[in-house]
Amino acid sequence: MHIVILVLVEVLIVIGLSRLVGLAFRSIKQPLVIGEIVAGIMLGPSLFGLVAPHLAVTLFPPETFPFLNVLSQVGLIFFMFLIGLELNPKYLGGQLEVAVLTSHVSILVPFSLGTLLAVLLYPLVSDASVSFTAFALFLGAAMSITAFPVLARIITENNLQGTRLGTLALTCAAVDDVTAWCLLAVAIAVARTGDFAGAIPTIIASIVYIGLILTAGRWFLQRLAKHYLRAGRLSQLLLAGIYMAVVASALITELIGIHLIFGAFLLGAAMPKNEDLVRELAVKTEDFVLIFLLPIFFAYSGLKTQIGLLNRPELWLLCALVLAVAIAGKYVGTYVAARVSGISKREASALGWLMNTRGLTELIVLNIGLELKVISPLIFTMLVIMALVTTFMTSPLLEWTYPKKLIRLDVVEPELEAETATSATDAETYIRPYRILVPVANPSTQKGLLQLAASIALNSRHPAVVNPLSLIEFEEDYAFESTPVEADRLIAQRRQQLEELINTLEPVEIRAHVRPIVRISSNVARETAQIAALKQADLILVGWHRPAFSSNRLGGRVGQMLTTAPVDVAVFVDRGGEQLESLLVPYSANIHDDLALTLALRLLINRETCLLQVLQVVPENQLKDELSYELNTMMEQLPSSVRDRIEIKIVQAPNPIQAVVEASKNVDLTIAGTSRTWGIERQTLGRYTDQLAIQCSSSLLITRRYSQVSAHLASMLPDVSSQEPTLRS
Repeated sequence: MHIVILVLVEVLIVIGLSRLVGLAFRSIKQPLVIGEIVAGIMLGPSLFGLVAPHLAVTLFPPETFPFLNVLSQVGLIFFMFLIGLELNPKYLGGQLEVAVLTSHVSILVPFSLGTLLAVLLYPLVSDASVSFTAFALFLGAAMSITAFPVLARIITENNLQGTRLGTLALTCAAVDDVTAWCLLAVAIAVARTGDFAGAIPTIIASIVYIGLILTAGRWFLQRLAKHYLRAGRLSQLLLAGIYMAVVASALITELIGIHLIFGAFLLGAAMPKNEDLVRELAVKTEDFVLIFLLPIFFAYSGLKTQIGLLNRPELWLLCALVLAVAIAGKYVGTYVAARVSGISKREASALGWLMNTRGLTELIVLNIGLELKVISPLIFTMLVIMALVTTFMTSPLLEWTYPKKLIRLDVVEPELEAETATSATDAETYIRPYRILVPVANPSTQKGLLQLAASIALNSRHPAVVNPLSLIEFEEDYAFESTPVEADRLIAQRRQQLEELINTLEPVEIRAHVRPIVRISSNVARETAQIAALKQADLILVGWHRPAFSSNRLGGRVGQMLTTAPVDVAVFVDRGGEQLESLLVPYSANIHDDLALTLALRLLINRETCLLQVLQVVPENQLKDELSYELNTMMEQLPSSVRDRIEIKIVQAPNPIQAVVEASKNVDLTIAGTSRTWGIERQTLGRYTDQLAIQCSSSLLITRRYSQVSAHLASMLPDVSSQEPTLRS
């Protein structure tokens, strides 16, 4: 009973630390799984055992290792089943000939270099109990692995699944996955029998079993899928049957002489790829596997990783050599094959970095090698470091080689096609449209935000585009929803929701100018800022949707956009009013108030019945404010049809915020700049209470101008005054 309690305590520590470190790594744009692997290493002799050896032995005594091993093996079986389940034939549909050549060369080159490296390493880090053939085969296989799940998630997070590069990378990785696992199966068979001749019966038995699974097994699984379609749900009985099949298949491959994981992977790959069945089966399975079982596997691996074994400079040099061979073999093999196939230099380089990622798949391979005693703890530690470094470097090198501005050129989007067509038909007269980017978190509740954006942007004298932006954020690396095929389905579903929202906008003619953008994102605020820069947006209009607002401040994602976006930003606090007939702009002549006034003038021009009150609050005993002169000058330059609907009001009050709050009772929308005058400070959001946002009676638009150079109102007038009212409310 004492051991069971100790194992449960270990599980608590493992899960908690894995989540914390994983989230820390996600914050630096790294896969969650890298943080979880590092967390496992931290719990082992490399850190915890080094810093507090007595406590480490107390919490993780050797007698608990078998229990952790059993849990980790169960986790691996079902994780490999999930990998096979996600190996969709759709990934093999694009550029298959190029992918087959590229993927096989990307295996052959690192495998060959790995076997050559084995000649050097075998006498240094191995012993006579392991045959050179088994050692060389295993080292070559370890060098050849590409982590398909991690690569697929990197492609999804970078919105590459709809590009030439993304399609080719997925196809290469899928082919690579199948080939590499077959190669590893041979290496394991040789390791268990001692030589290649002794492994031949195991290899033949494996081929026979694969044939059975792909024929009789697939026929049986198809019957299960038909039962699922009739029932319309995955019942507990059916799920129990599938799980029993997974375990049975794993046991068969273990008895054949390869490894448990191959049977589970094979059954997952053979499962019918009915979208609904795969989705429900993955969702039901993955949470427990990813949250509970896999971190235990990482911890178990970490307990066997001893970085302290690299205690001499020559051993670190060997580790660096292992890393160099792994990177060069995978990258060079992929790059050369891709260039021979006619792929451009930039895409070939990006493909090389993508195929170089190893992640959890490499860790699985290494644990098998250590378990079979083909590799020693020393070479195991070197290869774990190699797996971490190659996975860690993938995202930054991909961004450096193939930045997001080039991904945008590679993705065909409806709105991009429309703009290209417009500029091509009349290149000389093409005018860049005024563009508002509108982040839409929930299409069903944000009609008011989109309607306001259209009202600000659209008129007949200057082209304009409103881009509703919906970013789908994934929390987990290995969750089924973040696979490229499922991500495409979610993108299509979200785009349809946005189209339905657009079709509710009035008047009807504005709908043609509203063009949705849907992307996958790991950081909504950062991605919004990047897209705004790429699309050359003039304004980001973001909604704040806590109706009570209470004492909340403009923090979180809204605050991040306000402080970091490289374009003008406006935050809309919607009080529920649908009319935009009366506007209020508190004005104190700073650049943020200038933006507020500019947006108010656009609304005024675009809506003939709209009225604007410009409110200046001056301290008591001050009869006239000098800013009135600039406002009066602006008034004189406006068309009379606009000027007649503007009132400049000067109010003496000791508290500017209360004066604005009082005036907001009589208007539909208040537009205020981010200024401490109005209780809103751009640079210190979160430290000061945003009083106006809390107390304002009308709907509120908070504006923040990006440019730090003062923009005088007079310089804006030519654009504003040349516009005529055309769109009526």
